[in-house]
Amino acid sequence: MNLNVTPLDFQPANDLAVEIIERKGIGHPDTICDALAEKLSAELCRFYEEKFGFVLHHNVDKGLLLGGSANPKFGGGDILAPIEIYLVGRAIKEYKGIKTPIEEFAIEGTKEWLKENIHALNPERDVKIHCLVRPGSVDLVDIYMRQHETGVPLANDTSFGVGFAPFDEVENIAFNVEKVLNSKETKRKYPEIGEDIKVMCVRKGDTIDVTVACAFVDRFVKDINDYIEKRENVRRIAEEVVKKYTDREVIIHVNTGDDDERENVYITVTGTSAEAGDDGEVGRGNRVNGLITPYRPMSLEAAAGKNPITHVGKLYNITAMEICQDVVREIPGLQEAYCYIVSQIGKPISEPLALDIKIRTEDGKVESYKDKIEPIAREHLSNIGNVWKRLVNGEIVVY
Repeated sequence: MNLNVTPLDFQPANDLAVEIIERKGIGHPDTICDALAEKLSAELCRFYEEKFGFVLHHNVDKGLLLGGSANPKFGGGDILAPIEIYLVGRAIKEYKGIKTPIEEFAIEGTKEWLKENIHALNPERDVKIHCLVRPGSVDLVDIYMRQHETGVPLANDTSFGVGFAPFDEVENIAFNVEKVLNSKETKRKYPEIGEDIKVMCVRKGDTIDVTVACAFVDRFVKDINDYIEKRENVRRIAEEVVKKYTDREVIIHVNTGDDDERENVYITVTGTSAEAGDDGEVGRGNRVNGLITPYRPMSLEAAAGKNPITHVGKLYNITAMEICQDVVREIPGLQEAYCYIVSQIGKPISEPLALDIKIRTEDGKVESYKDKIEPIAREHLSNIGNVWKRLVNGEIVVY
């Protein structure tokens, strides 16, 4: 299995003088692109499995969102030009005489996701969807099809995946502040809170600075005084979340770009800056663990939309993260783990070229832990061929 276990011989992120963590919420243009690419991949997986008994080659991980134009104002503004979404990639469009309705999956799936997740946006009126999926290259399709013949999935790229566990207190704050603010329960109680929420946490020593950028839906905000009151609600909700994860001093800011005196504040018609202020692209947002963590190992892979059968850029990042989570949870005395996995194109994905796991332990030793780590890592690699089912069922989210 080429397993290497070594010590984490540097300071934990939570003990560094400075720590920075970011999470882009579900309504951020980049996250929207990730979610739509991943949904299209899931739709293709279901169709291919139902029609042919296995998942055909595809990579639909090149999505782009072109922001529209809007005129937000208190009490309700207008969309002047629609958001344009481009779903781009490669997929088998016909197999054994059966055509894949890729355009239907792309357009209807996008509308369905937007209706479910961006509560103030009308996808029939506010969005224009383009499907630009083409057939894959012969060599990559051939590598992919070999795994169907042999029963052994072969890596379709030479790439690597990384992961770490557990989240520290600041990472938990960034992740959960956004999750709570964007929960269905919060939206029912505070419909003025849009889904385009970004949380940036900066810890300096024992002080944590949490900056929340939150798009408000203009039709639920009467005037500047109402806005200020509702902005304070966001700060209060974030504060309640923060208390669950730390005893350190925390300072929470919401929409620091606002100019209250000029009434130049963060209101939108749809609850996302995609309507006018920002564009988006697959792979520019959260990593597969839901965070952007410059003080931790990260991969630049755009996992969303990649095929979940053989693309190691997706599978190894998920597997590395889950190996770390399990070894920390299951092995007493093991406090923290980092995992790095690298593949070779055309080789079995369950047999990586290298698997490097770095650990931090209570006793400072690592030798005695390798025998406990190996069966956990081996089990994850042996089950890597089933990860796609969990992705399609929504059990794993890569953004």
